[in-house]
Amino acid sequence: MDAAPGGTGERDHFIPARKIDVLDAVIADGALANDADREKFRLLCKLLGAIYHYEYFDRLEKLRNDYFYFSPELDAVHPRADAAAVERAYRELVDTLKGVLHNANFIEIPHDEINQAHREHALVQVPVVAPRDNYREVLFFRRGQHRETIEIPEWFGWRVRKAEVDVYDDVVLLVAIRSDAKSRKRHTRHVKLRPGSVLLKYFRDIARTDLNALFPDVRVVMGLKDQLWLGVPAIVGGIPILLKLAATITVLFVVAGFYLGMGGSAGESDMAGALAALTGLVALGGFIARQWTKFQRQTLIYQKILSENVYFRNVNNNAGIFDYIIGEAEEQECKEAFLAYYFLLAPGGESTEAALDARVEAWLRKALNADIDFECADALAKLDRLGLLQRNGEKLSVLPLDEALHRLDRIWDNFFPYDGARKVTPA
Repeated sequence: MDAAPGGTGERDHFIPARKIDVLDAVIADGALANDADREKFRLLCKLLGAIYHYEYFDRLEKLRNDYFYFSPELDAVHPRADAAAVERAYRELVDTLKGVLHNANFIEIPHDEINQAHREHALVQVPVVAPRDNYREVLFFRRGQHRETIEIPEWFGWRVRKAEVDVYDDVVLLVAIRSDAKSRKRHTRHVKLRPGSVLLKYFRDIARTDLNALFPDVRVVMGLKDQLWLGVPAIVGGIPILLKLAATITVLFVVAGFYLGMGGSAGESDMAGALAALTGLVALGGFIARQWTKFQRQTLIYQKILSENVYFRNVNNNAGIFDYIIGEAEEQECKEAFLAYYFLLAPGGESTEAALDARVEAWLRKALNADIDFECADALAKLDRLGLLQRNGEKLSVLPLDEALHRLDRIWDNFFPYDGARKVTPA
């Protein structure tokens, strides 16, 4: 098995093509002998899609209902919701979301990889920090990956270095904000970071080492290079002003004491020295203000880079991602099911699980130019649950097209019994 980018050692299960494109490629494969069989197979895929769409509707409703308590758009949690109900809704939200993302072939990113991202950066060429102590839980999920060549400016833009980075095609982020008193005090000024809320973000084309840039409330910090670039000229330029002030500052205090009635005397030379000291103080204040402005300007430049990177890679947010990931899960489930059915139906299709897995993966490499770890066991479980799979020891086969269509039609009809009969679930 080929190692995946990022050193994970596993290939993706994600089939990176539209359902219609995979279906057309299957039809073009030529194993279905005539137009009638090809039309029946298209109808079978349509029924599979309708069944999965109906079944996932319940999960979509559950995600929406559980997320109600945690939406950042709410000013506060519903007053009639007790703490136990909110906690139960949170756990169900996370569990349901994980299940849907798994079915959409997302993989949860381990915490070690997230921590490593805090020490590195690639596409976002600025050091950033995120107040992770403010979060109750942070979960990252990724799907699809590729390598990308980027240009990294060095020596303040005088030189450009090319580097290859691992980039995730899709990334989903869940951030649960703490609801304790300490967190509430920290976050009251941030409308989108209501204590106890849950932020959901969907991104595309995120470098593995830039995961830390996706955190909410992330801020740019100055690296050592920028600190030296701004600090060294400040020290060099400030030393002459400080030396000049050191020689005249005592005269300024003498003159100030004289005019405040604190005794002493002040001649013309003292007045000139005091004026020079005042001029030096004004110059020092202007110098400090100028350096502070340079610091703020550089910070704003980096913040702009960070914002643009996140803005153009953000696909959806909060409750809006539910429809998107539910649709993705439906598509992946349907593609896996009809691929397994087709290659068991095709001539010479009776096979073992290992042989089917190898056959489908070889076809995906040829038809889609994609090295995919096909979830054969999961696909067979789908066919088995729908009553389309037949087992004879290790040998596998599927119902013929006509029988399979009748079977799926009965399942669909039983979703909506008009005579009050008990609904029959798929076998």
